[in-house]
Amino acid sequence: MTDDTHRRPIAARNLGVTQRIAAVLIARGPSPNGISLIGMGAGLAAGLAFAATAWLPGAAWLFWLIGAAGVQARLLANLFDGMVAVGRGVASPVGELFNEVPDRVSDTAVLVGLGVAAGDVALGLVAALAAMLTAYVRTTARSAGAPSDFSGPMAKQQRMALATAVAVWCAVLPAGWSGGAWAPWAVLLVIALGSVFTAWRRLARAAAALEAAR
Repeated sequence: MTDDTHRRPIAARNLGVTQRIAAVLIARGPSPNGISLIGMGAGLAAGLAFAATAWLPGAAWLFWLIGAAGVQARLLANLFDGMVAVGRGVASPVGELFNEVPDRVSDTAVLVGLGVAAGDVALGLVAALAAMLTAYVRTTARSAGAPSDFSGPMAKQQRMALATAVAVWCAVLPAGWSGGAWAPWAVLLVIALGSVFTAWRRLARAAAALEAAR
């Protein structure tokens, strides 16, 4: 996890407040793998909260906000686990597993939870599989010798930005205005289609890079 060529480019790493928090975590915080697991827990909580909007509609606004907060906490954990690993100069033998597997669990939980909220679990599963496809293409291309490709238009940050946006939208607007189940349904459709396109784009870019390296 200390190789910058395989780190997701995140502009927030350069913010002063981010670096100060990272410094505290580096000095006396949990391990990078522990932070990754915390992020997975946040992702699971977000997915459960999104599903709870359908199970407990009377408190849906609260669960939408909890879900949005969980998604952002998951992203923060994804940011800080790498910063702590680099700051401490550590590279765990299982670091790559902790870097990838919790992300796949979190994506699935969030998107399936949105599917429950939208009344269409199948679409949530399709979106989760499409999101997993983008990561599969990236890691497979990397193992074949291509550069790590985090390009979009529906990379992890974009998927989670849409999930957060629709959650806040549904929380602050009355059901009749926010689109009810249609808003999360539309977001899941965009994520599913955008993720398939992203996977295809990454695959094409990896193939071109490998051909050029021959």
